[in-house]
Amino acid sequence: MLIETKGLKKTFKSRGKSVEAVRGVDLAVKEGEIFGLLGPNGAGKTTTMRILSTLIEPTEGAATVCGHDLAKEAAKVRRDIGYVGQHGGTWGEVTAREELVLQGRLYDMSKRRSQERAAEVLESFQLAEYADRNVKTYSGGQKRRLDIALGIMHEPKLLFLDEPTTGLDPQSRAHMWDEVRALRDRGTAVFLTTHYLDEADALCDRLAIIDHGEIVVEGTPNALKRQVAGDVVAIGVNGAPEGALALLRGKDFVREAEAGEPDPATGIALLRLYVDDGAAAVPELLRALDAEDIAPASIELHRPSLDDVFLKQTGRSLREEK
Repeated sequence: MLIETKGLKKTFKSRGKSVEAVRGVDLAVKEGEIFGLLGPNGAGKTTTMRILSTLIEPTEGAATVCGHDLAKEAAKVRRDIGYVGQHGGTWGEVTAREELVLQGRLYDMSKRRSQERAAEVLESFQLAEYADRNVKTYSGGQKRRLDIALGIMHEPKLLFLDEPTTGLDPQSRAHMWDEVRALRDRGTAVFLTTHYLDEADALCDRLAIIDHGEIVVEGTPNALKRQVAGDVVAIGVNGAPEGALALLRGKDFVREAEAGEPDPATGIALLRLYVDDGAAAVPELLRALDAEDIAPASIELHRPSLDDVFLKQTGRSLREEK
């Protein structure tokens, strides 16, 4: 295992009070995989990553990273990992090539090897065309690719990526996903945090969902979605959802039913119904609502998603948290 943690905790002091950001996290990350930590903002994702990358110390618990004890061998951990924070660390007044060569030199590469390695990663991340322009002239997507190139300049075993695609346009996000997959295919394990459901589903070989500093469930995206069996029908109703929820919950083919609070802007509340056969259930649901003069504002049928997994485990939607 590249990462193993046991009972990892982190408590911060704020205005005389204790804030427990990470609460007993147990994780295991294998070699050569993309592992994701999925959760809303403030769930403890970045704090967990910063502990594992030696940027902050845990309050309690133990961990090994790349075979090194996190508490006793922090310097060895740093040699074997790369870290790319949410906000990057590029320097606008120099070129990408200069930054990369400097990064290599900081990791004790010879000048010649640093230059060779810089050329390799510039080509890999499709930055060779801009390599000798000042970084301040780069687009957001180009800067983000350079951030990751800096993180792997010294060929780490494990790369930490904190919210790697936040703020990127759809095309840049898709390109970034390709780069992350390519890293995995070349043998670099990737540990990333994200609050994007589609990103976790598309990229991660395995993932853990974290909420309020605790791991609530872990597994492959497909295995987690299989925990929510059948189909999901989402129905929007105007006003208080209690009557519609009680009506539909009583149907034999509805295994589970939940309702959210009405949206303050639209007054529409969303009902989620878990059924075995969505195509057969939708007409029956519409007939039941019509019989009680309840006109749905919207209706949607889909297979279970990671948001449904998050809802099932926490009682609320990750989309709503965003």
